[in-house]
Amino acid sequence: MRDLRILSWNVNGLRAVLRKGFIEWLKSDNPDIICIQETKISDRQVPRELSRIRGYYIYFSSSQGKKGYSGVGLFSKREPISIENGIGIEKFDKEGRIQVARFEDFLLFNVYFPNGKASMERLRYKLEFYDCFLNYVKKLLEKNEYIIICGDVNTAHKEIDLARPKENEKVSGFLPEERAWIDRLIESGFLDTFRVFNRSPGQYTWWDMKTKARERNVGWRIDYFFISKNMLDRLKTAFILKEVQGSDHCPIGIELT
Repeated sequence: MRDLRILSWNVNGLRAVLRKGFIEWLKSDNPDIICIQETKISDRQVPRELSRIRGYYIYFSSSQGKKGYSGVGLFSKREPISIENGIGIEKFDKEGRIQVARFEDFLLFNVYFPNGKASMERLRYKLEFYDCFLNYVKKLLEKNEYIIICGDVNTAHKEIDLARPKENEKVSGFLPEERAWIDRLIESGFLDTFRVFNRSPGQYTWWDMKTKARERNVGWRIDYFFISKNMLDRLKTAFILKEVQGSDHCPIGIELT
């Protein structure tokens, strides 16, 4: 049985990234599963180009009522036993931020966590989303589920995870209360897979396009794969595909044995 390659990518608009060679890249990389975030499409706007992708089961969860906003999608060579959109909390589920795919050997969460920069109201929404999501997965851990969480968390965890920590201490995405939530997630029984293998600085997944920050590698690591500790023996590697263009984020991934 070959290793299982799972990727995650905030594409910042599915239609936009399709114009930039997404299908060709996907065929070349050939992951077993890829989770995408910020699709910005409704259920009736799924691009026809996706019919050219062979060998994948494809699922989307879209924002209800707000066009061109949020949304997640999952492409999998393995058909999930089940797939659910959301975690049963209407105020979060209606924004199309969560897919939960159950496979034979693990439960996969594809999540586009909220951004808190727009206003204090959105920051409160983000923190409440964090708390409700953590409570949800902790109950699953109590049942000894095998869990993978991936997506755009919209927070850099440690100072090593962004180029300019001091300048951003009071900016949403690096606030103490946001970073503390990642601490609690890890304390609950999850692992930041990338840091299992790589402790180096300068490893980022998002760059500001307006300032051409990617060319200077002035970025943030805000996209993550977390796994429950009971999956550690299956974790072969974790990585950032920083060379892949097409979005202000780059893909990240893990391989499982």
